[in-house]
Amino acid sequence: MTFPVHPADLFRHGLQLLLDKNIPAWIDLWADNGVIEFPFAPEGWPERLDGKAAIADYMRHHPDHIDLHDFPSVAIHQTSDPDTIVIEMRGTGRLVKSDAPFDMPYIAVVTIENGLITHYRDYWNPLAIPQDGAADFTRSVR
Repeated sequence: MTFPVHPADLFRHGLQLLLDKNIPAWIDLWADNGVIEFPFAPEGWPERLDGKAAIADYMRHHPDHIDLHDFPSVAIHQTSDPDTIVIEMRGTGRLVKSDAPFDMPYIAVVTIENGLITHYRDYWNPLAIPQDGAADFTRSVR
């Protein structure tokens, strides 16, 4: 399969894969040495994942815990580096075990080189997780 090369197109394609719960195809968007950073990770949660294998392990059971329904707002901003974009978005859905609503704002800084994601800095807000669903969510991200 050929993936879009423009960073915004690749990122939007990745969002659709997450909505489709196609985690293996989403992982295929990553370079082998890709990195995810979580600057606001609470204590005990991962702050950084190094490499495609670690990212795949982290995401493997994501759909079992978070049922994403939509990304109702996505704004992608180009930076002075043509390979790096800044994304403001909101993901909605539900936490699977508790059936609590999931409504998460995100800001991400993403770098894509040679058609693959090499770096993803995810500024999600752990305080936005509903308290009755927090335990289920934390199992999906540890």
